[in-house]
Amino acid sequence: MALVLFTLIGDVVGSRRLPDRPRAQSSLGLELAEVNRLITPRQPMEPTVGDEFQGAFDTLSEALLCGLLVRLALLPLIDVRCGVGLGEITVHDGSRRPLLQDGPGWWSAREALETLSAPRRTSGRTWYVGEGAGPTNAYLLCRDQLIDRLSDRGRRMLRMALLGQTQQQIAEIEGISKSAVSQQFARGVGAIRDAQVTFGREE
Repeated sequence: MALVLFTLIGDVVGSRRLPDRPRAQSSLGLELAEVNRLITPRQPMEPTVGDEFQGAFDTLSEALLCGLLVRLALLPLIDVRCGVGLGEITVHDGSRRPLLQDGPGWWSAREALETLSAPRRTSGRTWYVGEGAGPTNAYLLCRDQLIDRLSDRGRRMLRMALLGQTQQQIAEIEGISKSAVSQQFARGVGAIRDAQVTFGREE
């Protein structure tokens, strides 16, 4: 049976240049499992071929959030990029891992990922092909640029904020003052968190 879902195909940026690829793949696998536990996608995020991974979601905001959570957990040692698409998918063999499936949903996610490989998009980390692509990609361009300007601590805080932690809870986890957390929120953490929440509400 064909389903219309938001699909995600991701890969590790510059994987051939990583000093320890097996360790990188292990870290990616652990983080995909953690995101599956936290978010519960329609199709769990899982490694596929080489340094790629994929998953499928009921909503676009879920797909974008999951890709972002994976990226934030792996930075700064490992970076990933994610192509997100929308369309029908057909699972031919649900017992296989990764699933044996195809359809326009996966083709659009592949197109989005390939767009990120183009010379003018080499600094981009997320792209979307599907209905509403214009405003979605405008949001993603701004989001990913802000993330690149965050410190390692800022990215950790953003991940916690996206998962619902308050500034006070983040301060306790990081062992710093609440005012120090507020400074990071003012530098982009709060804007990205709020944009993700707003994006989800608009669907």
